Amino acid sequence: MTNHLYNVGKIVNTHGIRGEVKVVRITDFEERFEKGETLYWVSSEGGEPIPLTIDGHRIHKQFDLLHFKSYDSINDVERFKNGMLKIEESQLTPLEEGEYYYHQIIGCEVETVEGEFLGKIKEILSPGANDVWVIQRPKQKDLLIPYIEEIVVDINVEEKKVKIDPMEGLLDE
Repeated sequence: MTNHLYNVGKIVNTHGIRGEVKVVRITDFEERFEKGETLYWVSSEGGEPIPLTIDGHRIHKQFDLLHFKSYDSINDVERFKNGMLKIEESQLTPLEEGEYYYHQIIGCEVETVEGEFLGKIKEILSPGANDVWVIQRPKQKDLLIPYIEEIVVDINVEEKKVKIDPMEGLLDE
């Protein structure tokens, strides 16, 4: 398979004995986990992706519980633990203007509007109304910036660069 695959979740554990798996979601799109959708499982060691068809989905506490067609017991899914669930490029949902996929943002270099280099975006947290971008800074602790228009001024995914206008106090941690 030569296509790029994109992470949409990580299987952190099995759930019960009937083949459900507990997934930490890395996607903003609900429809990723709808019945009938195909995801590709990739082991933490890499290797060939295994296609899995979702035939059950429910939310339990803060996890998504998924069940895959023909995997009906805990023994069938035990090996999926710690693997990533991915989708093919063709399954990516078209975005509105000004929306981005996580994989386009992670790895971007961040500088202030004055041109001061701050670091690289290493992950995105989705705690609530706004995503929070985690910027890994050289020799300093990570900087957390909310993804809001007042702060994130310009995003160039081709050049992997983001410009921010830090609010007062944002860089003083």
